[in-house]
Amino acid sequence: MIATETEAREFIGNLAEADEQGVTAKLETLALALNNENGRQNLVSKSSLEDIWVRHFADSAQLLNHVSRETTGTWLDLGSGAGFPGLVVSILKPNEKLILIESRRKRVEWLQTMVDTLQLPNCEIIGSRLELVENFPAKVISARAFAPLPKLLRLSARFSTGATTWVLPKGRSATQEVEELSPKLKSMFHVQQSVTDADAGIVVGHGKIGTGK
Repeated sequence: MIATETEAREFIGNLAEADEQGVTAKLETLALALNNENGRQNLVSKSSLEDIWVRHFADSAQLLNHVSRETTGTWLDLGSGAGFPGLVVSILKPNEKLILIESRRKRVEWLQTMVDTLQLPNCEIIGSRLELVENFPAKVISARAFAPLPKLLRLSARFSTGATTWVLPKGRSATQEVEELSPKLKSMFHVQQSVTDADAGIVVGHGKIGTGK
């Protein structure tokens, strides 16, 4: 279990596909900007900023451990908010195409500012409700605190294919939310232990979900 900021930095360094020093510099820039912006809009809890490398950076980066490096395509992040996990994945995977969906105007502006500041040409921000976004096939679908699992799957099903991987941090409710799915959906998903919180789980799944589910 990752317990300290130093451990979180080491964990992220091992996952970086780009220059590790460059990754660290961008994450330091993101941390400083988030501290400043959080005074203007409540992007994350103030207390979590004291352990930002554990609570937000490593917590986002760990999703990469559940995604195959062999598959190619677009990573779709739903309700990106402060940029987790989307911005962190963009920094760690500079050759990965990411689309971050966020409907709240101030947060869209924040995300776009950070994409420009951090020079992330692989990352596109769409300021819209998910229901209004045009279909495209997603290699990965991620979401952190976006919606209850049944609603999340229903809204994002049309982006899934037979090759899609779902990585959905769900905190303490992960197991319960999977248990409450229909039998067919339940067979597609399982819970992985978070490496940043002993009480948290990540819902992981593979495959296409029918839009009627």
